[in-house]
Amino acid sequence: MTTSPSPLTHFDAQGQAHMVDVGAKPATHRVAIATGRIEMQPATLVLVESGTAKKGDVLGVARIAGIMAAKKTSELIPLCHPLALTRVAVEFELLPSDSAVQCTATVETVGPTGVEMEALTAVQVALLTVYDMCKAADKRMVMTGVRVLEKHGGKSDPNAVQS
Repeated sequence: MTTSPSPLTHFDAQGQAHMVDVGAKPATHRVAIATGRIEMQPATLVLVESGTAKKGDVLGVARIAGIMAAKKTSELIPLCHPLALTRVAVEFELLPSDSAVQCTATVETVGPTGVEMEALTAVQVALLTVYDMCKAADKRMVMTGVRVLEKHGGKSDPNAVQS
């Protein structure tokens, strides 16, 4: 039986999962920005904004959780490479008109592979932390719109500086 190569990079020609070999790829400065939001009841957003949630500073704890998650991505996602991250920034914006909190994570490294998974993991875990810290007040929160906004570096970026 002949098999054709998969268009998915984490599968070999036989369809078996494997970690992609990035050893021959040049190290470049790579950046990924991801975002997502958590929607909640207006009263819950007031608790987040005022810092009076029972568990404390919701956004401060969620920021640290997002940073920690980016650093642990390769331990959570089986085929991700462990990366030496040079920067992780997790930011929040309160959206009163939508009764939501928007999270944006920016992750950087200099290496042979991108950091999209680290940025996505940071956002998702930060939002999960908001949920955890506020669930006593609001069990109907919804996380939505988690996605990569930007990616720079590597061969798909014509402006990437190769080292």
